[in-house]
Amino acid sequence: MAQTPNAAPILFDRALLRARQARASRLGAENFLLDRVIADMDERLQAVLRQFDNAADVATPGNRLRDVVAGRVGHLTHADVPDVESDGLNLAPASLDLVISALGLHFVNDLPGVMAQIRRALKPDGLLLAAMLGGDTLTELRQSFAAAEAERDGGISPRVAPMADLRDVGALLQRAGFALPVTDVDRVVVRYDSAFGLMQDLRRMGATNVLVERRRAPLRRATLLRMAQIYSERFADPDGRIRATFDIIWLSGWAPHESQQKPLKPGSAKASLAEAVKGLAKP
Repeated sequence: MAQTPNAAPILFDRALLRARQARASRLGAENFLLDRVIADMDERLQAVLRQFDNAADVATPGNRLRDVVAGRVGHLTHADVPDVESDGLNLAPASLDLVISALGLHFVNDLPGVMAQIRRALKPDGLLLAAMLGGDTLTELRQSFAAAEAERDGGISPRVAPMADLRDVGALLQRAGFALPVTDVDRVVVRYDSAFGLMQDLRRMGATNVLVERRRAPLRRATLLRMAQIYSERFADPDGRIRATFDIIWLSGWAPHESQQKPLKPGSAKASLAEAVKGLAKP
């Protein structure tokens, strides 16, 4: 697919993602990660002593987050990331006190663009609170597939989505113009009897491979079995169960407002660090 010079690369097939999420809903969605994030988000919001009159949920799958926080905001809308991301989120400028998102941003092609739109949609002193997968998420599955395909197929293909790391996300908040940006990681390690149990859960999360550059040919049975064997050899605990890592990156930031704390200007300190150290060194 041809790209304009300044366009974000198209990594994910958003239409296929929606189809996979719809399939997961029909199969009976697996929501243990989403439930964890929603509970944590509700707790984090309770710590913010603020009334949110107008809020938007951006890209969270399903209705579970909205059901939990609906009673804590005056009006809550949902905005999804469109298949053609250049169409935008359809959020009015300076219209929202709060934007939340739970596990809905890691499959976005133009994450800087989406963050900039959220920033514009927030009123001064409005809050963004979001959680997305990143870091070392599914690193074990990625490594096992790469080793199996290199051995059995003579080369590797994209199987697990690339993930943003904590530093990238922090820089993204600053680039979008958020004040007081904060990021942290909640690492969740889930254990399975085999790689096939993990893959079944990913299917029921609607989180299977939606990369545009994915290999279209069906995965060979021999490669799949070898992947599962490598996974067990490299990433199993003493009891034989395998580990799967999910890094949940939390990010928050505020639309700038004159009431917010600001860093001191260079040279404005009343005492020097050197003098403080000398004072500590005295008996």
